[in-house]
Amino acid sequence: MDSLRGVKLSARNQLDGTVEAVVPGVVMSTVTIRLPGGQEIVAAITKESAESLELAPGDAVKAVIKSTEVIVAKE
Repeated sequence: MDSLRGVKLSARNQLDGTVEAVVPGVVMSTVTIRLPGGQEIVAAITKESAESLELAPGDAVKAVIKSTEVIVAKE
């Protein structure tokens, strides 16, 4: 993405993808992003952010994931 070119982020997990769907809610919107391998990530962002980014199906985006916790489960 050109808008992030030259920008340094502390988040290491930066995944390129394509917007599959944007579902606006009253306050939050869900954005489904398809990764090159076929996996999907669903992000919950504010409705205002989704509108500001003018997200639409087919848009090339970068999912930037920053987490302080990872939970692992096993049966």
